[in-house]
Amino acid sequence: MKRVLCLMLALILIALSGCAGGPKEEAGVKTVTIWHDKEDKVIEVLQNALKGLENEVKVVFEKKTGLTESLKLVGNDANAAPDMYFFAHDKIGVYAEMGILTPITDILGENALDGYVNLASSGAEYKGKIYQMPLYFETLLFMYNKKYMKEEDIPKSTEQLYEYMVRKTKYGHYGFVEQHSTPYYAAGWIHGFGASLISADGQPLLDTENVKKAVSYHKKFVSYMPGETEYAMVNTLFTSGMAHATIAGPWFVPTVRAAGIDVGIAPMPVVDETGLALAPYSGIQGLHVIKARYNKNADAIKTVLKALQSPEIMIALSKASGCAPAMEVCYENAEVKSDELIMAMRTTAENAYPMPNIPEMDVMWTVAGNLLTDVNMSGIDVETAAENAQKKAEQLIEAMK
Repeated sequence: MKRVLCLMLALILIALSGCAGGPKEEAGVKTVTIWHDKEDKVIEVLQNALKGLENEVKVVFEKKTGLTESLKLVGNDANAAPDMYFFAHDKIGVYAEMGILTPITDILGENALDGYVNLASSGAEYKGKIYQMPLYFETLLFMYNKKYMKEEDIPKSTEQLYEYMVRKTKYGHYGFVEQHSTPYYAAGWIHGFGASLISADGQPLLDTENVKKAVSYHKKFVSYMPGETEYAMVNTLFTSGMAHATIAGPWFVPTVRAAGIDVGIAPMPVVDETGLALAPYSGIQGLHVIKARYNKNADAIKTVLKALQSPEIMIALSKASGCAPAMEVCYENAEVKSDELIMAMRTTAENAYPMPNIPEMDVMWTVAGNLLTDVNMSGIDVETAAENAQKKAEQLIEAMK
């Protein structure tokens, strides 16, 4: 009996406590959870920017290992999914087809991305709808060691680059190195021939004439590079001064400078045959909204998005990440204008391609990588390798349906 009375008393106290409520500034405070895979200094920028919302919205940033796979598992579960996630744009198609995303324009209006760099806004779009609020973007850059590659040697065309490689690749030194058999890097050469790995509607294009021309042309450059050019090897060759030039992302620059390399950034060389510059893929980083959570927490999510859609925040993020702000107005800022790395990415953005965000691209990374390996490292002729890769891609994409 005493136990029952104690339990009843406890329940009454809890009820009374709930009616009384906490301090006014705590009442009605909602929580928004954002999954991410970013470094601490980037998240610190966002946390500082959102401090003004503390009496209205509490934002929790949760670093998530295996973020993309986790979203596939819980994206439709309002009790397990985050409100938003901060990630690159390239998985938008997968999640849109799963029905787990809310278009940003449904929240911020049809003109939500007016004033954004075209590269960023185009990467956020899938089947006519905008699913990301971009914050910054990154592109690959042509980097060179000023100790070896003098200003007059900076190649304006791919043939000039090739001539430099022929002259300078000797005694353990390489004129130019890159991850030649990785599609993310080789794509720039393919785009330089006006070609693509995949069409906008998900059809593989590996056996098209221009892709084959690009792979064949690229191979002559590969012959003056090491056979194995994985990320670690390319980095080591450049930071040790054994490679004069490379194509790499902005994330590589701090490592290069820490190694004492006086690094220069130059425009991508133009392919002599086509007149087109090497045009790499670009990753656009931003916020995406989970539909199941938006249906429950719409006002708080909208408040957070509006708070973060700020040029000042994007400039601060670019300083923290080394990447380029997503809004055009940011490039009027004096600090941004004076940052060689950021401005080089802004220039490259005029020709760069957003990584395809269609689901079929998941297949293409592996199949295109095998095509490049077959040609560059196994000596298989381009025609045979392209035909085999095309058939494999078609089979795998058909199996996805």
